[in-house]
Amino acid sequence: MLITETYSDKYADESNLRSRSQVRYTGFRDRSLEERQVRFQTGCREGHSEIAFIGTGTNLHLQFAANAWSDNKADKIPTKEFVDFDKEAGKVHLRSQFILNGVCVIYKGWMDLDRLDGVGCLEFDVERAQVEDANMRDALEQTQRRLREFEERQRIHREELERRAEAEAEVSYSFPDRKG
Repeated sequence: MLITETYSDKYADESNLRSRSQVRYTGFRDRSLEERQVRFQTGCREGHSEIAFIGTGTNLHLQFAANAWSDNKADKIPTKEFVDFDKEAGKVHLRSQFILNGVCVIYKGWMDLDRLDGVGCLEFDVERAQVEDANMRDALEQTQRRLREFEERQRIHREELERRAEAEAEVSYSFPDRKG
């Protein structure tokens, strides 16, 4: 069975996050609404935000970048595909790829810029799941190869020790102690 099938099965069990649900910005709750609005928009433009699914209480720290897994800062700059302030007036449309409980997902939704709430859902990310599956298989293959190499070195070492022990036994046997 492919890992992606396992991911897909696990994702199917999370129906409460798959359907479009109400979401809310959760950052800086101790600040005024005006300051929170500014901080939300700034965070989105910088490529991150904190949201919660209201119905389930699931909190997410989202990254809005085409290659959020990269260590290169240039890859983490949000594009219009991930943060779109122009699609609808008074709203920002958001998209984020990440792994949730071992499942590759895409968050898709929008937030009202005044109320700091909106609608969002999670979708299974087939492409990223295939990449993660290939990475996992490569890592597993590498680990198995290293284990085989280690076991081979251990076998050679044991055989060498056995040969030495046999040689020492033969030497001891062919030269008995002579007292006399």
